[in-house]
Amino acid sequence: MFERILNRIREKVRTLEYVMSIHAEEEMNDDGLTIYDIEHVLLNGEIVSRQKDLLTGEWKYLVEDRTLGSEAVVVVTKLSLTSKLVIITVYVE
Repeated sequence: MFERILNRIREKVRTLEYVMSIHAEEEMNDDGLTIYDIEHVLLNGEIVSRQKDLLTGEWKYLVEDRTLGSEAVVVVTKLSLTSKLVIITVYVE
């Protein structure tokens, strides 16, 4: 359903055209995850949900997969106006 968006997300990860919010970094560290886990989820996972931000009207995409250590993780992302992928937050399912 979101194949085109998922391909864009994966391309942004492959070319390192992404930024991570401070909140996402804190959550990643709190859950004992690494950037490799997050990249793995984005490169191999599926979009399980799309949400519209009520303030900005931007679409956010929830990508879910298992980490290298087999934990189920969701990565919340958006494609910014500057064409970068923004990792908004991450959490263990």
